[in-house]
Amino acid sequence: MNPQHRHSWGLAFGLCLITLAVNLQAPLYTTYAQLSGYGAGATAVAFSGYVLGVLPVLLAFGGLADRVGRKPLILVALGLSMLATLVTLLWPSLEALGVARLMMGIGTGLASATSTAYMTELMATGDPRSPANRVTASTSLGFGLGAALTSLFLFVHHSATPGSFWLQLMLAAMAIGVVWRLPDPARKIQDAPLLRLPLFPADSLPYSFSMLLAWATSGLVIAILPSVLATHDLQRWSGLSTFTVISCGLLFQPWVRRMQPARATGLGLLILPLSYALLAWGASVGSLAAVLLGALGASSACYGFLYLGGLSAVTAMAGVEKARVSAGFFLFAYVGFSIPVVVTGLLADAFGADVALIVFGLALLAGASVTGWRIVRTEAYVTRLSHC
Repeated sequence: MNPQHRHSWGLAFGLCLITLAVNLQAPLYTTYAQLSGYGAGATAVAFSGYVLGVLPVLLAFGGLADRVGRKPLILVALGLSMLATLVTLLWPSLEALGVARLMMGIGTGLASATSTAYMTELMATGDPRSPANRVTASTSLGFGLGAALTSLFLFVHHSATPGSFWLQLMLAAMAIGVVWRLPDPARKIQDAPLLRLPLFPADSLPYSFSMLLAWATSGLVIAILPSVLATHDLQRWSGLSTFTVISCGLLFQPWVRRMQPARATGLGLLILPLSYALLAWGASVGSLAAVLLGALGASSACYGFLYLGGLSAVTAMAGVEKARVSAGFFLFAYVGFSIPVVVTGLLADAFGADVALIVFGLALLAGASVTGWRIVRTEAYVTRLSHC
């Protein structure tokens, strides 16, 4: 293996371990809530601590990597992933989860701010899509794998501190050693601006809003679904549902890359509410097959059609401002990952899980319908730009 490939796989290993820690505790959300005496609303608030960490980093420190280099940010992110895991290992509670999610948000924000640029420099390839694809694959795999590993350990022995926590600490320590040995070829710019405000080109908002809908759905599966499954004694399967709704979207990405961005996004907006309806019905009646099938469909939309389709569309509109436009796209995504999830959790506490799931589903259907209609109107424009 030549040095470029070896280095790029080393970085991919580090990125996977950073995101693996993010959803490591997902199957234990209901357990933490019971230990702390809280409900679904408080669980959703603790879950959203992640967004409070990632957004300020993405918005206010977008130029940090240009000042200090790429590698230090990845190393700090790995250290924060270990610290977050250690906090929930020593103090298994909802309060500790909120603190851990905040630290993981900061770490993911630091990694996100530099991962694609760093991978591009390490791979030294003429194809600009290859580094982005490797970053997307490694991070998406990590986001789902953490929850799946915890579920596997819980099948053997239910504990608030499962062995998957120790496994993450061990693998992340190995990843620090691997990343430490990577080169950092980027030239440091001491006076590079830190603040990079997001930019929204004309006709880009429907694509950004589609990501809000997508990540609101995946956030709901991660934060709220475990408590619903627990009523049917299926909480041990929540990690597998999290893995399915995130990582299985990778299976659809090669297909999406061959589609026009507007068409891919429109198809994702059609699949998303239908998949959510199946998933929510399965959770309400205790049908694990319906939950997993619905999660698979939602994953194809959230991390396949809407993610790649929407990002390709706004990138085509961005011109030379790709970094700022990308930041705006993910700003919508992380708003979806927090506010709708918290509101749905509060509704679940006040009116019951079934009512909350129905209200979210109706809002999702309305949002997808209006957004899809807007995208159809601009399809010819975006298609023309993507060929330029």
